[in-house]
Amino acid sequence: MRKVLLYLIIISTGLIFVSRLFYLQVLNTSFAALSEDNAIKMIYDYPQRGAVYDRNGKLLVTNQPSYDVMVIPREVKAFDTLEFCGILGITKERLLKQLKKASVYSPRVPSVVIPQLTKDEYAYLQEKMRKFTGFYIQKRSLRDYQTENAANVLGYIGEVNEALIRKNPYYLSGDLIGMSGVEKQYENELRGIKGVKRIQKDRFNRDIGPYKDGKFDTLPVNGNDLTISIDIDLQAYGEKLMQGKRGGIVAIEPASGEILAMVTAPSYKPELLVGRKRSPNFTKMYYDTIAQPLFDRGVKGAYPPGSPFKTINALIGLQEEVVTTEDRFSCRNGYYYGKSRRRFGCHSHRSPLNMIPGISYSCNAYFANVYLRIINKFDTPQEGIETWRKHVESFGLGNFLNNDLPTGNSGKVPTAKYYDKVYQYPKYKWFATNTISNSIGQGEVLATPLQLANMTAAIANRGYYITPHMLKKREGKPITDPNYMQPKYTTIDTKHFEPVVEGMHQVFTQGTASFLQSPGIDICGKTGTAENFTKIDGERVQLTDHSVFIAFAPKDNPKIALSVFVENGHYGSKYAGRMATLMIEKYLKEKIERTDLEDWVFSHSLEEEYAKPLSGEPFKINQ
Repeated sequence: MRKVLLYLIIISTGLIFVSRLFYLQVLNTSFAALSEDNAIKMIYDYPQRGAVYDRNGKLLVTNQPSYDVMVIPREVKAFDTLEFCGILGITKERLLKQLKKASVYSPRVPSVVIPQLTKDEYAYLQEKMRKFTGFYIQKRSLRDYQTENAANVLGYIGEVNEALIRKNPYYLSGDLIGMSGVEKQYENELRGIKGVKRIQKDRFNRDIGPYKDGKFDTLPVNGNDLTISIDIDLQAYGEKLMQGKRGGIVAIEPASGEILAMVTAPSYKPELLVGRKRSPNFTKMYYDTIAQPLFDRGVKGAYPPGSPFKTINALIGLQEEVVTTEDRFSCRNGYYYGKSRRRFGCHSHRSPLNMIPGISYSCNAYFANVYLRIINKFDTPQEGIETWRKHVESFGLGNFLNNDLPTGNSGKVPTAKYYDKVYQYPKYKWFATNTISNSIGQGEVLATPLQLANMTAAIANRGYYITPHMLKKREGKPITDPNYMQPKYTTIDTKHFEPVVEGMHQVFTQGTASFLQSPGIDICGKTGTAENFTKIDGERVQLTDHSVFIAFAPKDNPKIALSVFVENGHYGSKYAGRMATLMIEKYLKEKIERTDLEDWVFSHSLEEEYAKPLSGEPFKINQ
């Protein structure tokens, strides 16, 4: 019996070893992955990155071939470094530095020595590669831009760094990845999937054929083609209008939330960040801390919204039932408040005014009264501010909007806690008048051009907005993401919007933008002049005011809502208002009829204004 038991143990043990060996060598591919560094060479076949089209089907971005010189450090044999460097046009010091870096990364895994050869460089080097064992050429795709516009929208691709490689094992040294814009946001869809060939090697490190007869080899899968919501002709026109100025223009289709244009100025041509010239060009623009061409003012620039914000206070006043459309307030070149009768200034116009002319003539005194009624409706200013804040935020202000843009700025809507901290409550009390600048979009309120355009779309829609977004179609099929289809309702009842819309309409028919009308288009808008401060030598200095304008058209069934923000542009209708009318004409009529406005914008620059902080010249302050 003991002998039988011994035999059973021996046989069982043998079966276990044989089974385990069979599993490891035949069935379990994870063991193969562990041994690939030693016995298997991976050859990657890179897919074509997806193309990008504008909303009208115009090709914006496609691909061009690129060739990287790769090295596998442990396979390198003695070679003529001077000849190699001469072919590549690099110094010996740089070559040795790259080889050392590759060895540190991995002696067995390929690393880039020289990225992105031109076709001519590739053709010349390909003939001589046999001399340089351990080096080979990897074909990839670089972007080929079919437009000189929308660099901030499209973004660019760049080589992955070690941190990205550690974070995502899909990427290897030398791989390219979206670094900004659409390229970054939709990287996973655009990049496709690499194909892989596994080559078996013998103990002498020689290729002996496909690993397991190519069973685990895969073909590359090209990236998805994307259609974005941008109208490239409108985008290009906006960028032309902004030449010689700084700021942003954002246009949205109110019914869908699709972004029609997202202009930032100054900007750059997309092709500047392609290939080996990308690095020096990027460095030059990155260190331009004055013009900041890499700073997307349309989504990252947070500014005081100025008088366009009065429309929101009018709506909140109606919703909170502290004012009617017929309530009239007097204006004696401003509003006077407090024991010292401090003056809250305003420009000259007829008085008194009710809501609609209050909007069309942009009366500061009118909106100071409305705002104070909102805050003072409640027992404490804290409760009033919080109620006001919730209404404001329902228009998408004070947050990132949950859009599909990879960058942005949340802006600012002040809270009661903020004012408690500023005024050291409860040690000191604060009152509604301490926050009176909020009545006209100054003070602590900050918004981006994107947020103002979205706010305008919510007014155009009479109470809701669709989350602004850039993606329109994937592989020709419309997107179905509910976040970009379902309306987000404001806290304001629909019935309150019509008088505000009419006030915005009268801005063009008889108010502060009456000279900006376009024949045949009922435009609703609001001018804005935002005070502009900075610090120079440690002192707070007031600069030339910003020019702000929001508008939508037509009045009924609107097709476009936009905001225009021109830094140091004086008052709202001077620069921003003219640009708004022209952008609306361009989109709705596909031609420009107000050529007088166009000629004026094209012939005026603000470069001298932007140089004043450096030159010490005085600024133009609008009173």
